[in-house]
Amino acid sequence: MSAPSLCKPYRQLVAHYEECLARFGDTPQGVDWPNSRDAQTRYRIMTEVIRPEDRGGKVSLLDFGCGAAHLYEYLQAHGFGHISYSGLDLSEQFIRLSRSKFPHLTFYQLDLLGRQAEQVPDFDYIILNGVLTEKQNLTFDEMWDYARELLIAVFRRARCGVAFNVMSKQVDWERDDLFHLPMDLLAGFLTRELSRHFIFRSDYGLYEYTTYLYRAPASR
Repeated sequence: MSAPSLCKPYRQLVAHYEECLARFGDTPQGVDWPNSRDAQTRYRIMTEVIRPEDRGGKVSLLDFGCGAAHLYEYLQAHGFGHISYSGLDLSEQFIRLSRSKFPHLTFYQLDLLGRQAEQVPDFDYIILNGVLTEKQNLTFDEMWDYARELLIAVFRRARCGVAFNVMSKQVDWERDDLFHLPMDLLAGFLTRELSRHFIFRSDYGLYEYTTYLYRAPASR
């Protein structure tokens, strides 16, 4: 199958990540993370979206933009046996790789903003790690439009919560190819369109922040 059509601006991001995979293979660099240490930090932060009251029983999780399913490898290495993992990616190449590594898992190769969206069931938690950190040649407005549309679609399928990261504006300098999103702009959108129950985390030493977005307030 040929590369995805670029009729939708965000689809050019797929081509970028597939170029990384072709160049670096099944490595952190193959999904455009600079090193393994920072990638492991991101996996830890992403999994901490799962609230304590949900950690005792079985939890279904969708790794949205799963790439090479490195998050699943992290879960296996750190004893998250209670998490039922599934992956989704726009890229046929990444889905083929993930299925070859983990044939017992469910992987979806589709566009949640397209006609196949109804094929994706609901999950307790959905993680978007790195999906919204790069914009490449997209303008800020194009990426912001995509982010809002995608978060609305993803949140519809999350019974409990969603975690996603974007690049911070609190940096010494910004890269044109990254998506530096002001916290107040994001907070206003989340409050108006999705939920007032969210947490911003910027306490883990990287030039980004992670948002935990929940359907309901935490149990007391």
